Amino acid sequence: MSDAPLRFVQEPARAIPVSADYDVLVVGGGPAGITAALAAAEDGLRVGLIESRSFLGGNLTIGLPVLGFLGQKGNQIIDGLPQKFIDRLRRERDGASEHRPCPLHMGITLVEPEAVKAVALEMLVEAGVDVQFYTFFSDALMDGDAIRGVVVESKGGRSAILAGVVIDCSGDADVAFRAGVPTEKGDADGGMQPPTLMFSMAGVDTDRLRFSIANAPPQARTYLTDFIPAEYFGQNHQFIVVGLRELMAKAKAERGLEIPNQRTIIITGLKQGEVWINMTRVRRTDATDPRSLTRGEIEGRAQIDDIVAYLTGYVPGFENAHFAKTAPFLGIRESRRIVGRYVMTQEDVLACRHFDDAIAVASYPIDIHRPGDDDCTLIWCGDCYDIPYRSLVPLKVGNLLVAGRSISATHEALGAIRVMATCMAMGEAAGRAAKISVRGNRAPADIDLEELRRQQLERGVYLRNPDGTRAVAPGRVPAA
Repeated sequence: MSDAPLRFVQEPARAIPVSADYDVLVVGGGPAGITAALAAAEDGLRVGLIESRSFLGGNLTIGLPVLGFLGQKGNQIIDGLPQKFIDRLRRERDGASEHRPCPLHMGITLVEPEAVKAVALEMLVEAGVDVQFYTFFSDALMDGDAIRGVVVESKGGRSAILAGVVIDCSGDADVAFRAGVPTEKGDADGGMQPPTLMFSMAGVDTDRLRFSIANAPPQARTYLTDFIPAEYFGQNHQFIVVGLRELMAKAKAERGLEIPNQRTIIITGLKQGEVWINMTRVRRTDATDPRSLTRGEIEGRAQIDDIVAYLTGYVPGFENAHFAKTAPFLGIRESRRIVGRYVMTQEDVLACRHFDDAIAVASYPIDIHRPGDDDCTLIWCGDCYDIPYRSLVPLKVGNLLVAGRSISATHEALGAIRVMATCMAMGEAAGRAAKISVRGNRAPADIDLEELRRQQLERGVYLRNPDGTRAVAPGRVPAA
C-alpha cells in the first residue's frame, strides 16, 4: 500500500434513482444469503437479493466440503432449508454426497460447485426472489438509527434499493459497517485467520492414496494424519486427508519447496480422480481491503506450483496427476464481525451453552488457522452448542440483521461458527426473523422470539430443549 498522504476530491451531491423496493433485501448470495432469501420469501413477501458476482453460492463454489451438518455425537444438528438444498443437489444434479462422518471434522458433505450455482439460482427464482447479479453494495441509506435501504453500483450506474428489513450476508459485515454498527476484526492483536486459494487437480488415484494411509504400519500413523484413524481411509472412497507432515517436511528439505503450511489437506471431489487442495496460506490478508485481497490472490497463485510439485513428487496417488483449475476467489475465513446484542464467546462453545433465544444449533469445533504461524488450533466441546438470535441483531442500527461468519462473536467463537452448514442455518433464521418483522411491523430486535422459534421448528430446524434433547414444535409428537 502506498505511504503517500491521502488526497480527496469533492463528489457533488446528486439525486439517484430508486431501482427497487422490497420488503426484505438480502445483500450477498453465499451460503447464508441463499437460505435467508428462501426463508424470507416463503409466504409471499417481496424479497430481493444482490450479489457482486455472476453466480450464487459463495464459498460453496470454491471446492470446499460443507462442514457442520453432523454433531460431535454423530447426530445431524443442521436441518431445515440447508438440508433441503443438499437434498435437491443430490436428487437433481448428483451434486452432493451424503453427510459422511469424519473423525476430525465431525462430518463432511461434498458438493459440486457448478451444481451449487445452478440449484441455488433455480430455488431462488422458483421462490420468487428477485436476484440481481453484477451489483455491488456501496453504502447504507439511514433514517436516524434505522436502515431504509442501500446504495448500489453496477454497469447501469448508481442507484438506491429500499427495503423494510436488510439482511447483511456479505460475509464481511459490509452493510453493518457502513450503517454505523460497531465492528471488530481478528484476535486481541488484530490478527485474522489467513485465507486460502483453493485449487483442484485431476488424474489422482484416490484409491492408491487412501490405501497408502490405511495400510501403513502402526508406527507411521502418528504423522500420516491428524486425529483421523487409518481405518477411516479403508472404509471411505471419498474422504479428506489432513496431515502427511513428515512427507511435506521431506519435500521441503530435499527440494527446497516453499509451502507456508505444516499439513497436507486433500479433499476428494465428486468426480473420479478429482481432488481439491486446501494448502495455500496467505497471512496478513484483510478481506475488507481490495489491495490486500489483490496481494493475497497474487501470493496464493504463486504458492500453487511448489504445492503441486510436492504432491506429484511425494504423495502416493499423485504420480500422474495434473493441475486443473483454481477457485474463483480466495476463501476467506475471517474479516469483520459485528458487535451485537450478545457476543458469543469461546466459553459458550466449550460449555455447550443453551440459550432461550437459540435459533440454530452447531457442533463444529473451534478451528483457528493461527494468524501468527503455519499451524492450527482445534478444540472440541464434546457435543453441540446454541447460537442465540441476539448475536444476529447489531447494536445501534435498527431494521438490520446479520447472518454468516460476521455475526457477533469473539475471534475464538468465530473459529467454530464460521463453517458453511452453520452459516446456512443462521441465514434461514435471519430470513424468517425478517419476515416476522415485516409482517408484524416491528423492528427485528423486538419480534416475538417464541414465534420465530415456533416457525423454525415447524420447518424442520434442529433446536434443543434445556436438557439437550431435540425440541419439537408445539402440538407435535417427538420422533421415536
